[in-house]
Amino acid sequence: MAEGKKFGTFEGVFTPSILTILGVIMYMRLGWVVGNAGLLGAIIIIVLAHVIAVTTGLSVSSIATDKKIGAGGIYYVLSRSMGIPIGGSIGIALYVGTSLSIALYLIGFAESFNDYFGFGTAINDIRLTGTLALVSLTILALISTSLALKTQFLILSAIIISLIAIFFGTSNFEPQTVQLLAPEHAVSMEVVFAIFFPAVTGFTAGIAMSGDLKDPKSSIPKGTLMAIGVGLVVYISLAVFLANKVNSEVLISDYNILMKIALFSPAVVAGIWGATLSSAIGGILGGPRILQAMSIDKITPKIFGKGNGKNNEPVNALLLVFIIAQAGILIGELDVIARVVSMFYLTAYGFINISYFLESWANPDFQPSFKIKRWIGLLGFMACFGVMFKLDTLAMMGALIVIGGLYFWLQRKEVKLQTNDVWQSVWENVVNKGLKKIDDQEVEKSNWNPNIILFSGQSDHQSYLLQLGKTVSGRTGIVTNFKLILDTSNLQPLKKSEQIVKSEEFKELGIFGRQIKVSNIYDGITTIASAFGFSGVEPNTIMMGWPKGLENSKEYSKMTQTLLYLDYNLLYLDFDKKAKFGNYDTVDFWWRETDSKNAEMMLNIARFIIASPRWNNTSIRVLFVNNNNVDKALIHAKIYKLVEDLRVNVEIIIINNAVEQKPFYNLIEEKSKATGLTIIGIPNYQIEKQAEFVLRTNHLFETIGSTLLVKASNNFNVLDLDFVNR
Repeated sequence: MAEGKKFGTFEGVFTPSILTILGVIMYMRLGWVVGNAGLLGAIIIIVLAHVIAVTTGLSVSSIATDKKIGAGGIYYVLSRSMGIPIGGSIGIALYVGTSLSIALYLIGFAESFNDYFGFGTAINDIRLTGTLALVSLTILALISTSLALKTQFLILSAIIISLIAIFFGTSNFEPQTVQLLAPEHAVSMEVVFAIFFPAVTGFTAGIAMSGDLKDPKSSIPKGTLMAIGVGLVVYISLAVFLANKVNSEVLISDYNILMKIALFSPAVVAGIWGATLSSAIGGILGGPRILQAMSIDKITPKIFGKGNGKNNEPVNALLLVFIIAQAGILIGELDVIARVVSMFYLTAYGFINISYFLESWANPDFQPSFKIKRWIGLLGFMACFGVMFKLDTLAMMGALIVIGGLYFWLQRKEVKLQTNDVWQSVWENVVNKGLKKIDDQEVEKSNWNPNIILFSGQSDHQSYLLQLGKTVSGRTGIVTNFKLILDTSNLQPLKKSEQIVKSEEFKELGIFGRQIKVSNIYDGITTIASAFGFSGVEPNTIMMGWPKGLENSKEYSKMTQTLLYLDYNLLYLDFDKKAKFGNYDTVDFWWRETDSKNAEMMLNIARFIIASPRWNNTSIRVLFVNNNNVDKALIHAKIYKLVEDLRVNVEIIIINNAVEQKPFYNLIEEKSKATGLTIIGIPNYQIEKQAEFVLRTNHLFETIGSTLLVKASNNFNVLDLDFVNR
C-alpha cells in the first residue's frame, strides 16, 4: 500500500497550533483583560499563562525527540512514557475535552455570525448556525485532511490581515495616560487570568497530527515552539497597543473595540470567524486521531481504530467526535463545559511536564536530541496544578476524579504494550538512591529491621511458615523464600529468569520467591547465607522449620556452626499441625537469666506480631523463671520497664523455681500447653551438645503447641536479666 500524504512542520504543526492560539480570546477578550488588569497586570497574566505553554511545549518537544512518535499526539507520548493507565486516562479525557471544545468554538462563531448579518441571536438560532457549521467542517474533514489543512492557510491569512488592520487603525478613545495597574472596581486578577488562560491552550493542536507528519521528531519541537513564541509576541504587542490606544473604561465595557479601531472592520470580522473555525477544524482533525490511536492500543473499542483510504483517515472516530460536539452545541451550557474542558487540558499538560521530569531523572535510556533542563518539567507540572487550584478547585477535583477513575479502570483492564513505562525507571532510581543512603550509614545496635531468608520447604503447612515469616518481618521487612532443588548429578544451574518464583500467595504476603539447584541441602543453605543480598539490605535473619530427626547429623551441625559464625539471627518454627496457631490470640515469651540478647529480639518480634491484623487481639505473656529466689517485685518492675514500650497489655508472670528447681522445659509444658504461639530463646551451648539439645526440644514440642525458637545475633543489645547480684 502506498504511503499517504505526510505534512511538514509549517503545514502540520505550526499552522493548526497558531490558529488555535490566536483565537476568540484575542479578538473578544484581550481588551477586557488589559482594561481590568492594567498594562503591567496584563503582561504578567500573559507571561504566567505562557509559562505553562512554554514548559509544556519544551517538555513534549524533548520527549518527541527521544521516542518514536506515532499517531495520537499527547496520548501517544504519555502512554509510551508513563504507561497505558495514565496515558489512556488522560487520552480519553483529552479526547472528550477536544470534542467538547469544538462546540465552544462553533457557538462563539455562531454568535458573531448571526449578530453581524442580523440573524436571530436566540439560543435555538445559535444552535442552528453552530450545527450547520459543524456539519460543514465535518464534511470538509471527511473529504480530505489535506484540503482541511490547506483551508487553514486561508484562515491564517485572514488573521494576519486582521492584525494589520488593527495595528494601522485609529482610535477616538485614546487615554490621557497609560493605565499600568488595575483600576478601582476592576475584576480580580484571578478571574481575569481564568478568562484569558484558554488563549494559550491551543499549541497541542499540531501535536495531535503526529501520525500524519513526515518527521515528527523534528516538526513537533520546531512547530510547537514557533507557534508558542509567535503567540506570545502577538499577545504582548497587542496588549501594549491597546493600552496606548484605548482608555480602560472602554476596554472593559466594549468587547468589539477591535472592530471599531481597525483600519478595515470587516477584516477583523473575518479574523474572528477564521479563528473560531480554524480552532474547530483543529479539534475535528486532532480529536479522532487520539481516539484512533487508543483503539489501536485496545483501550477503546476497536471499531474506532479502523481508517479509510491510503492515509488511514479515522472516519469512525470522526463521527463520534461529531456526536459529542453536537451534544455540546445542543446543551448550550458553555460556561460549565468550558471550565471542565480547561481542567482536562491543564491536567494533560501537567502530566506531560511530570512525564518529562521523571523520564529525564529516572530513565537511563532517555536520550533526546532536543535537551532542556530537568527542572523545566517540574516547574510546568507545579504551574499547571497551581493554576487549576486557583481557577476552580471544584472543577479541578471533578477532572481529577474522572481521570483517576479512568486510571484505575485501565489498571484493572490490564492493557499492555510491548514497551516499558517510566515508572519502572522511577522505582529503580528510588531504590538505587535509597540503598546508597542506607549503605552510607554506620551499623548500630538498634531496633531490628528484619531482612529474612526463609527456607519453608514443601509441605501442607508451608503457608503457615510463610505467614509467620511475614508477620515477624514487620511492615517494612523483606522476606525472601528459597526453594532448594536437590540435584546430585551436578547439572547446569537454573537460568536467572528461572530462579524467580512467583505465586499468588507470595504476591499477597509480599514475599519474594527464589529457587536454585543444590547438590546438598545444608551446603546450599550456607552458600545462600554467605552470598545472598547486597549493600543496604543485607540479610540478617535465617528462618526455617525445626529440624526433627537431625540431631545426629554432622552436616546439620556444620551448617549451624556456619550460620552462628556469620552472626545471623536464627528462627526455627515447630508447627503444630493439629492446633496450628490456635485462634491467634495468645503468645507466650519465656525468659531466663541467660536470655539477655534473645529477650530484646523477642521484644522486637512482639512489636511486629501485635501490629499484624491477624494477631491484633493477641494477649501476650512474659514468663520469667526465678531460679535464685530474687524478690518478685524487683523482677516485675524491671521487666515492666522493658515491655512498657509495646503499648499493649502484657501480663508478666514470675515463676519462683529456687526451691523445686524444675527443669526449664518442664515449666514450659505446664504453663504453655494451650498457647497459640510459644517463643523460647536458644541458649548458648557447645556445638557438640547439639544432639542433646535437639532431643530435649523435640520432647518439649510433643506436649505444647506451635513454638518459635530464637537465637539473637550480636547486633542485639544485652538486657540485664541477672538479678542475683543486686
